[in-house]
Amino acid sequence: MASASPETSAELSDFLEVAGLLEYDPATITRIYAGHPQRLIRRLWQTLVPIGLYLLGVGFDWFTGRLKSPGRARDRAKEAADLVASLGPAFIKAGQALSTRPDIVPPLLLEELAQLQDQLPGFDSALAMACIEEDLGAPVLDVYEQLDAEPISAASLGQVHKGVLKGGQPVAVKVQRPGLREQITLDLYIVRNIAAWLNQNIGLIRSDLVALIDELGKRVFEEMDYFNEAANAERFAELHAHNPRIAVPRIYHQATSRRVLTMEWIEGVKLTNLEAVRGIGVDPDDMVTVGVNCSLQQLLEHGFFHADPHPGNLLALSDGRLAYLDFGMMSEVSRESRTGLIQAVVHLVNRSFGKLSKDFVSLGFLAEDVNLEPIVPAFETVFGQAIEQGVSRMDFKAVTDDLSGVMYRFPFQVPPYYALIIRSLVTLEGIALSVDPEFKILGAAYPYFARRLMEDPDPSLRQSLKEMLFDGDIFRWQRLDNLIASASQGAQLDLEGLLDQVLSFLFSPNGGLLRQQLVDAMVARMDAVAWQTTLRLGKRLPERLQPPGLRRHRLSEANEPLLDLEPVRQLMGILQALPGFEPQMVLRRLPRLLGEPQLRQMGVQLARGLAERGVVRLVRDVLVPA
Repeated sequence: MASASPETSAELSDFLEVAGLLEYDPATITRIYAGHPQRLIRRLWQTLVPIGLYLLGVGFDWFTGRLKSPGRARDRAKEAADLVASLGPAFIKAGQALSTRPDIVPPLLLEELAQLQDQLPGFDSALAMACIEEDLGAPVLDVYEQLDAEPISAASLGQVHKGVLKGGQPVAVKVQRPGLREQITLDLYIVRNIAAWLNQNIGLIRSDLVALIDELGKRVFEEMDYFNEAANAERFAELHAHNPRIAVPRIYHQATSRRVLTMEWIEGVKLTNLEAVRGIGVDPDDMVTVGVNCSLQQLLEHGFFHADPHPGNLLALSDGRLAYLDFGMMSEVSRESRTGLIQAVVHLVNRSFGKLSKDFVSLGFLAEDVNLEPIVPAFETVFGQAIEQGVSRMDFKAVTDDLSGVMYRFPFQVPPYYALIIRSLVTLEGIALSVDPEFKILGAAYPYFARRLMEDPDPSLRQSLKEMLFDGDIFRWQRLDNLIASASQGAQLDLEGLLDQVLSFLFSPNGGLLRQQLVDAMVARMDAVAWQTTLRLGKRLPERLQPPGLRRHRLSEANEPLLDLEPVRQLMGILQALPGFEPQMVLRRLPRLLGEPQLRQMGVQLARGLAERGVVRLVRDVLVPA
């Protein structure tokens, strides 16, 4: 293939200073554009003029009262989203970031920004081939046996070509847009300065917009580095290597650079194309279940999740696997935040809205000094009715929309990881709804939450399990039944591990109240059996020899087994309902039970309780005459 012309080479590269900027650095970007004012002025003209005209129109509508009309407000919100899309990649990314920030953006505009598509027309294929040659340091046909000139898809940062590597491996080749780094940095510089002006001059904006843009800049720079995307894909593949239902394309490092990414070509169909999915012999509902469970595992187990699971990035394969593509936008959730999210779900299910508001403080949504009193009733209004219907029937989109209104009214600041989680889950729910209009993502997610709550040994989650199962000092067997039943519906249920965690909870500090209930039940049952035995023996004596207290008592006709204890009976009933449960699973754990120090303590409490009851029986029921 012929080498690129001088004109093509000039169009291919960013100007020198920006081309060498591999990480987002606001100070360096400011210094660069201070030395090249002509580039800044040209782009300011292209962006600020249409933005200014739009704001003048909105101001006129507000002044004349037309903005109070819901239809007019909706039109202006849609116009704003269209304007953002027309201004280029950095503005599209900024709009997408704002679409998950209910603490900054009014609900109506939030809905329109959420529909922003990260798609642009493809660029000249000659530029794409020149970029490949420049970055890989070899002619295209020295690297690839064949490479299609026309792209199969294009987005704001690059486009994808189909090809075949030397050696015969079918591949997808992602090539970055020419001059992208300059356009992105220049637009980020402009947007950052607009954000700083808004923070300084608009008192209604509580959140730090500059910090939001800096976070966005960091992520976009990571997304522009295809070495980083390759590392993300391989990390994702390693974390999910044990899951036979998940496919991740292999990365070919010999044909990968910062602006060129060569990965395995995966033949599949978009998950939203139901007829095509069924046409390859795959059940779309099953694919959605695989996707939901994988997303929850990413969020709550690995803490490393795909933040952009739109329909183009999820493919159903004929062998029943779900393929994930495009790992440019990934995010991480700390273990503390993962635990906090599960605890928040527990408090939500228990309707503990006071504790839920404190969860929002610990998760970073609210400052430590914020007055929570007015927020608690707002949570009750948002979540109360939804919880009444049950978790499995909660409408996630409706709840998040209502919560967005609360976040806009009160001093919330949405952490970046949460914004990406919401974006990920809302996108996933949208895909699932195209398959099943009755789909509820919280209902699909709750079995996974339940399993984590039952199986995870984390001390914070042990405490959350206690909160879930106890109402004050009373153990709620129905809650345990519901929790275990929900956990059993989830994929990859480890029944042996679940039994171990039930025992661990029973003999943990958090299980003290449950152990006491078991001891009290055993004392009551053994005392009842001993008393009936005493009556039977006493009644056999001549009446003149019977102790005075025995003469007024009658024998019970019931013949209840000694160890038919209500807590044990209920627990065994719950376990027996689990798929795959066998009594031998409990018997195999008897050696462990006998070695538990708490079991010996329960024995001492049992003996003390029986002795106390025995003394009471002797005095009250045997020696004292009627």
